[in-house]
Amino acid sequence: MPRLKSSKKAMRQARARTKHNRAQRSAIKTAVKKARAELTPEAVVQAITALDRGARKGQIHRNAAARKKSRLMKKLLKS
Repeated sequence: MPRLKSSKKAMRQARARTKHNRAQRSAIKTAVKKARAELTPEAVVQAITALDRGARKGQIHRNAAARKKSRLMKKLLKS
């Protein structure tokens, strides 16, 4: 456990950020799964929006977001 006041605060902040980022990543994954299952343009647009937001905020890597968006669009256009 940290002894310094600043270290204790840093630990609290890290814990809060981790909790927030985990929830956001979960929401992204849920949107992508929903879009993959439904394959409607509305669901795909929502998933792409979530992926863009996650990539912009650093919750997922930007190339991973681009890859997932590309695969979603590819599936949507095939159906």
